[in-house]
Amino acid sequence: MRSAEATVDGADVRRVVALALDALREADADAWEAKAGTLEWTCRETLEHLADDLFTYAARFGLARPPTTALLPFRTSSDRSGGPANVIFADPAAGAEGVLTLVEACGGLLASVLRTAPSGTVAYHVFGPSDPEGFAAMAVVEVLVHTHDIAQGLDLEWSPPRELCERVLTRLFPHHAAVDGDAWEVLLWATGRTALPDRPRLTEWRWYGTRSTS
Repeated sequence: MRSAEATVDGADVRRVVALALDALREADADAWEAKAGTLEWTCRETLEHLADDLFTYAARFGLARPPTTALLPFRTSSDRSGGPANVIFADPAAGAEGVLTLVEACGGLLASVLRTAPSGTVAYHVFGPSDPEGFAAMAVVEVLVHTHDIAQGLDLEWSPPRELCERVLTRLFPHHAAVDGDAWEVLLWATGRTALPDRPRLTEWRWYGTRSTS
């Protein structure tokens, strides 16, 4: 069994969301239509996609028996061709602060349902079924890397806690466990965002959220 210090849970989701929002609220209000890092989405679209990720992760655990082989039957749509396909959208009149509020709300919702979900519950993800801890780790990675994308577009600094990066690497990227280096830099490499000194940037990547038996 792994120690409690090595696990990932809803409290970590709340924590990383709060840190991300603190960083992103430093942005110029007029900068949100810039491209988010190497993505084809704007910073605002990427933030809205992040809120949608957190919400749809939470919704899976609202069911007594979450499906393990299919996504929930939400209707998704995009605001423009090439934009993210979401279930939820912020009111454009609310500006960037409105989307930040949605991220906080959806992160809090996910943290709450993860706290009450039985640890043996398994729900579907496109990378394979996973348990509440796996979805907590996935949510943390979503927040970490998409905040990185957005911060690049907004010309902001984003340097998350290394111990949290280490825990999600251990939980979701065991195939990269032997990679040496700063945990944050390794996570960015593992998610196709950057190269490492001795490793080229990945053009394809995935995590492994399947329930751990160790």
